[in-house]
Amino acid sequence: MKKFLLPIVLFFSVAVFAADKGTWTGYISDSHCGADGAKEGHVACAKKCIKEGSVAVFVVDGKVYSITDPKKVSKYLGQKVTISGTMTGDAIEVDKVSK
Repeated sequence: MKKFLLPIVLFFSVAVFAADKGTWTGYISDSHCGADGAKEGHVACAKKCIKEGSVAVFVVDGKVYSITDPKKVSKYLGQKVTISGTMTGDAIEVDKVSK
């Protein structure tokens, strides 16, 4: 039993450190345009792409992150925002969005 406990503890320790809680500022874009949509004036295009099946993404300094719950950012499409939440790999779980 003890030989199984250590790997389990190590796994959860790594999982805790892999998640980064913080605040980031960037643009809500769409998965079709990605980093190219991280600019002022992209609102109409982002809304059009979302209607056509793309998903909302968050772009910070040219890096594109997926959003675990795109509904939380739907009213900010094409806008520069600050997001508070938890980043795990290339995905962000959004706690709060402010403009």
